Amino acid sequence: QVQLAESGGGLVQAGGSLRLSCAASGRTFGSYSVDWFRQAPGKERKFVAAISRNGNRTYYADSVKGRFTISRDNAKNAVYLQMNSLEPEDTAVYYCAAKNTQAEQAIIVGGDYWGQGTQDIVSS
Repeated sequence: QVQLAESGGGLVQAGGSLRLSCAASGRTFGSYSVDWFRQAPGKERKFVAAISRNGNRTYYADSVKGRFTISRDNAKNAVYLQMNSLEPEDTAVYYCAAKNTQAEQAIIVGGDYWGQGTQDIVSS
């Protein structure tokens, strides 16, 4: 089992950047593929980005491709989401999710474990 905690959210102007972190408990974080999802006010939760357990493969939603970068440091039990060129439409609560997998390069959308989320607000 793993526990996840997001941080790094905040208020930023359009065009700015934020870096989110997802910190995980446990010594086997490298066994989990990890995703970022987001949920805007009044809307359903949507997929943003995914990274394989070894970090060699990534996958992005079309809406963030070229602006967001997902990365991980298994030695630090952390996954990051670097968000550049932010737009008001990126305003949402951002969640990380993890799923245990034996496949080192698998991209898995959706997780068995979720964090509590961190709020990002992008002003126009």
